[in-house]
Amino acid sequence: MEAIDKVVQAVLDDWRKQKDGFVGGAPEAALKKILTKQEVRHIKFNHSKEGVVSINVDSSSWLYSLNLKKEQLLAALKKESGGIKDIRFRIGEIK
Repeated sequence: MEAIDKVVQAVLDDWRKQKDGFVGGAPEAALKKILTKQEVRHIKFNHSKEGVVSINVDSSSWLYSLNLKKEQLLAALKKESGGIKDIRFRIGEIK
């Protein structure tokens, strides 16, 4: 019975990823692989909708720094987690 639950859960997870358009996995997990530990401490994945990933950043200096790396991050995210069209950074809570 437990094996069936795992299979059903795996199928549902894959279906959700395909529905959201993220082939390789969730963009949140891909971001943690791509960004440095220091950068990860200053951001929070907000949401993703229609291929646009929204990320909260805790200060204007980190917003500027991440915007400088935006094209590099976008290319890496597309490679890690297909279906990404854009990344949008904004200052907001990261708790």
